[in-house]
Formats: sequence, C-alpha cells, structure tokens
Amino acid sequence: MAKVPATAIAAGGLIGGYGVARWTKKRQLGGVALAAAGAVAARQWQQAAGTKAAVGLTAAYVAAFAGSHPLAKKVGAWPSVFGVAGAVAVASWAVTRNSAE
Repeated sequence: MAKVPATAIAAGGLIGGYGVARWTKKRQLGGVALAAAGAVAARQWQQAAGTKAAVGLTAAYVAAFAGSHPLAKKVGAWPSVFGVAGAVAVASWAVTRNSAE
C-alpha cells in the first residue's frame, strides 16, 4: 500500500482541521485533527529528511496555523486556510523532494 506523502498530510491537516472545527462548531475537534496530521507529517519528515528538517517543517506548520488567523481577517477564512496549506505543502515538497518519501 502506498504511503500518503507528508506534503499532502500537512496541507490536509490544516484544511481538515479548519473544516472539522467549522462544521462541528467544536474547535477542540479541529485541533485534534490538526495535531494528528501534524504528528504524522512530522514523523515522515523526520524519516525523509532528518530531525532538523522535521523540526523546521513542524515549526512552519504551527506558524501557518497561527498565521492563518490574522490573514483570515484580510482575505477570508477559506482563502487563508488554502493559502497557508499551500505554503506548507510547497515547503514540505522543497525539503523532501530528493528523498524517497
């Protein structure tokens, strides 16, 4: 069975976490989805590119989550979430593209 790339997991975690929080009206559930995807992605980043890369990409993931909130006030919630998810996906791809992810 093929492994889902960390790039997709991270972007999906940001999008899915927001979606879960919005549709269930329970921010904690969105946080669980966000954290679970982040943990899976971090593990794959560590395996693919090492600990330093995993720490950096995890920091980018958390920063994207935090940064999506003020950005949402300027461009709207969904555009903000898609924008930061795309940025994390690009960063993940750039760091892990030479590995056998």
